[in-house]
Amino acid sequence: MVLKRADWTWYRPGMPLRIAIFGQAPFGRDVTTRLAAAGHEIVGVHVPPDGGGRPDPLAAEAEEQGWPLFRYKGYRRKGEAIAERVEEYLALGADLNVLPFTTVILPPEIVDAPRHRSVCFHPSLLPAFRGGAALAWQIMEGASESGISIFQPDEGVDTGPLYRQVGGVRIEPTDTMASLYFDKLYPMGVEGMVDVVAEIDAGTARLEAQRSEGASFQGLVDDAAARIDWAQDVTRLDRHIRACDPGPGAWAELAGETIRLFGCRIESTEGGVDAPGTVVGIDESGLALAVEGGVLRIKKVRGSAGKVVASESGLKPGDRFQ
Repeated sequence: MVLKRADWTWYRPGMPLRIAIFGQAPFGRDVTTRLAAAGHEIVGVHVPPDGGGRPDPLAAEAEEQGWPLFRYKGYRRKGEAIAERVEEYLALGADLNVLPFTTVILPPEIVDAPRHRSVCFHPSLLPAFRGGAALAWQIMEGASESGISIFQPDEGVDTGPLYRQVGGVRIEPTDTMASLYFDKLYPMGVEGMVDVVAEIDAGTARLEAQRSEGASFQGLVDDAAARIDWAQDVTRLDRHIRACDPGPGAWAELAGETIRLFGCRIESTEGGVDAPGTVVGIDESGLALAVEGGVLRIKKVRGSAGKVVASESGLKPGDRFQ
């Protein structure tokens, strides 16, 4: 089988684009609906299969709008593109792939196929914090500024040339992964993606290679990375817990049970006599937790009984997390 790019001969700048979406979640939905409202034709929406929780908002929107919907875990098998999925994709005749929020690694047979190739959103100032957990690592590593990058994917991980960057977003000492994303970067990202697609359509978009200085890559924040290390000091533990809030939730063990901590702030930077991980107080404002060099205040916890405010968790002074 010979797989070819779609026929581009009919296209003229300024015409509505035929767009294939690869994404998920509310961000993917909001970018897609804005592109459709701008007059572009959504020729296909690719969303990973549901994981057993709530239906994906982008997939639900595609079904409601009647956009062709595809639900695949991946597009490669043993490192090679799955030919039948590439062929199915090419039949859509897309002018541009838009990747507003995707965790799927696409093969070049798809990424590079359209006339305008692909455009992807990333919630950091590339080349720093490449990888699928940029939001968490920015907080965890103590970055003071964030922003968005919109780029053309290549064969690397978040290494492609940039269409646009917008910085100047301060990461506050109280920010969680959720507040940094939803309150600050999400609205910027939706507007940025829509604007860049408009520039691509008009023929005015320009690409600039990413610089090499300051490049970094971080892995996913899974349960192993989210575990609390009580040897860390109060500042790093505060950042660690906020970076994992709301998911996966920084965690420690108490009497053999996994307990996840949320709503963290530094209460004191004066160390006491209690061992790190010891509950030293609990009231309506949360539990006070002794750590190296200070005390953290934790608003909510989640254990086997679910997520509750700390004052209703049954924890008591003297309990010690491991």
